[in-house]
Amino acid sequence: MLYKVVAIDGPAGAGKSTIAKLLADRIHYTYVDSGAMYRALTLAVLDSGVDLQDKSRIIEISNNVDIDFKDKSIYLNSRLVDKQIREERINKSVSFVSAIPEVRKNIVNLQRKISMGKNVVMDGRDVGTVIFPEAFIKFFITASLEERAARRCIELEGSGYAVDLHDIKCQIEKRDYIDSNREISPLKMAQDAILIDTSGKSIDEVLDDVLEYIRLRGGYTDVL
Repeated sequence: MLYKVVAIDGPAGAGKSTIAKLLADRIHYTYVDSGAMYRALTLAVLDSGVDLQDKSRIIEISNNVDIDFKDKSIYLNSRLVDKQIREERINKSVSFVSAIPEVRKNIVNLQRKISMGKNVVMDGRDVGTVIFPEAFIKFFITASLEERAARRCIELEGSGYAVDLHDIKCQIEKRDYIDSNREISPLKMAQDAILIDTSGKSIDEVLDDVLEYIRLRGGYTDVL
């Protein structure tokens, strides 16, 4: 059997994870959040007390960390960490950890291993360009900076965090710059990806757009 990968890339706060989860449910694929894996690694680094400038120790942790997905949740060394990886300390540090070339190589190998033998919807920043360049179909989901910052504020407030819109906007701008300018696997749209701007669109509208492109690519009988 030939397994298929739906790759969904894009910047922070564009809605790609929400769409990827809903899409995976709709077409009965396994959902893998590639960005959550870097967040889980960052959690392991911070919890270990390692300085973010100590690249050799961070690489060592990435060599030995156990990250897996079960029932749509992420586990770090067999510990459920869905909530912890969304903490503000992770938001501020994950780009530094994920920019280390050796770390990216280790996590990419783990992402491919987790996806082996499955039909997968994976979202992240380099799924269609690096992890699965031969994906069945690729999407690049984006939105305006203002809308992404507003969405992130709503998400954090819903989790009980006090937030400032200006601070969140600055953090997203900084992360966009780091992710787009890192030497290894920078955030960019694959040449054969389909661009979807979610600004001003509802989740249902974006999901319908994605599903229609998949229908056009091969029809539901081909992707289910």
